[in-house]
Amino acid sequence: MKFVFFVHSAVSDWNHGNAHFVRGLMSALARGGHQVVSYEPRGAWSVQNLLADYGVGAIVDFARAYPEIEVRSFDPASASLAEDLAGAVRGADVVLVHEWNDPHVVNAIPAAVRAEGGIVLFHDTHHRPWSQPEAIARFDLAAYDGVLAFGDVLKDIYRDRFGVRRAWTFHEAADHVRFRPLDVEKTQDVAWIGNWGDEERTQELRDYWLGAARRFPELKWIAHGVRYPEYALAELADAGVEFRGWAPSLRVPEVFSRSRVTLHVPRRAYVQALRGIPTIRVFEALACGVPLVSAPWLDSEGLFRPGDYVSVDSPNAMAEALHRFATDEDARMRQAERGLETILARHTCEHRAAQLLGIVGELGAGGSGGTAGNREWGTGNRDGNGNGLTAGETASEAACT
Repeated sequence: MKFVFFVHSAVSDWNHGNAHFVRGLMSALARGGHQVVSYEPRGAWSVQNLLADYGVGAIVDFARAYPEIEVRSFDPASASLAEDLAGAVRGADVVLVHEWNDPHVVNAIPAAVRAEGGIVLFHDTHHRPWSQPEAIARFDLAAYDGVLAFGDVLKDIYRDRFGVRRAWTFHEAADHVRFRPLDVEKTQDVAWIGNWGDEERTQELRDYWLGAARRFPELKWIAHGVRYPEYALAELADAGVEFRGWAPSLRVPEVFSRSRVTLHVPRRAYVQALRGIPTIRVFEALACGVPLVSAPWLDSEGLFRPGDYVSVDSPNAMAEALHRFATDEDARMRQAERGLETILARHTCEHRAAQLLGIVGELGAGGSGGTAGNREWGTGNRDGNGNGLTAGETASEAACT
């Protein structure tokens, strides 16, 4: 089959964690023999910030690491947008439209897909249906064949608040081909990879992370991320945490593999209202074979077995657990093996690709437009050349236009 994705960006993961899973899903589909094309708007915010801070090198690295993903760009402000989108989805069996697209683009795509007899799905990997429902209300979700939501709570919100008839829980997962344990020397004790959180977890980071660092200054603490305000950098330095700036997703497996333990501090939304939704870092850390200690978070959907990661209920317990894994090699190895086992059994991008194919098969009798039943689902690839868009651009060229 031919899959077409519309995403904020595939080539850049600068402050754009959604790229990790979307890349992995596209890669898994390509490994399964499907044709995959990814479209992103020119001048995407993540791309522009990446280029400004680090240049084109990281985008070139992406293109080399993911040769199976064909990336093209489009101009969302083009006067010929309708024609451009029609060219982009030509020959597509399935089109996935991520929520981080402009509403007018999201709303224009279904008609183009419907004309091709394909299936079109809306893909959500954020908490805006709960936190910013007015933003989601701008999307014409009734025109879509269904919604993929990354948690049961969000799936229910789409059904109850937005009247979506068909919605599926579609969790993120680890790209285990790239996120895997590496045989490298342990050079740091506790690694944190993530952002300060836009005040969504600032106090929790102070309590569970920086508090532990102050308690055990003899350990080597490191941090990677972007958009840290000056006061946050000062607090890290005061706690003895070495800040190393942005880590491209392709370098994350090495960062984790060089670390003895990592920690998870969920944003308040995922603790209070959206329980059962882990961030991509949980899947990736466990896939890389590093023990993970989590601040309070409820796995209400049973994604993990008890003991796959360590859950603590207080800052003191967090500090004690991090110190134990940093200093007890046997405990560290047992914990790492257990978490990795569950990822490989349940939560790889291959698992999600198989789930997506099942959803497509379920919709194959005709989505809301009634034309998809003419497709032969699950067989082969289809050609399509995205006429009217920059079909000849490489990933790095697309990012720089």
